[in-house]
Amino acid sequence: MTSTPILATREKKGSRLTRASKILKVISKAIQDKKGENLISMDLRKIPEAVADFFVICEATSTTQVKAIADYVEVMVKEECGENAYHHEGHTAMQWIIIDYINVVVHVFQPETRKFYKLEELWNDAVVEEIKEEELPVKKATKKKKV
Repeated sequence: MTSTPILATREKKGSRLTRASKILKVISKAIQDKKGENLISMDLRKIPEAVADFFVICEATSTTQVKAIADYVEVMVKEECGENAYHHEGHTAMQWIIIDYINVVVHVFQPETRKFYKLEELWNDAVVEEIKEEELPVKKATKKKKV
């Protein structure tokens, strides 16, 4: 009798994707609002051993900014999606804060810590998408003609 790993047997449901995609958008916007840098999302759904469906990873240049981003993500996800974080950690050292929403896990790093742990390399089978700040339409100035 062979045993099947629990992670390999979890179901992938369509409604979860819709919920996860909304959470992803809110998280990305919150990180951008607080000027998080090098923002990426990693789609881990095709990796049976993955602990979540998505990782969102960003950097902050100071411990103050790491805390500000993490706190704002939690506030915005609660307001926009009605979801509380299942777990969060790292608020003591503030080098790497993790916010776990079960299917989406947010990692807010200081640059040196991100380079050290190399999550992108660890999960290199994931589909990685760089998230750039959405450009807002720019109104062109028009010159008024003298009549």
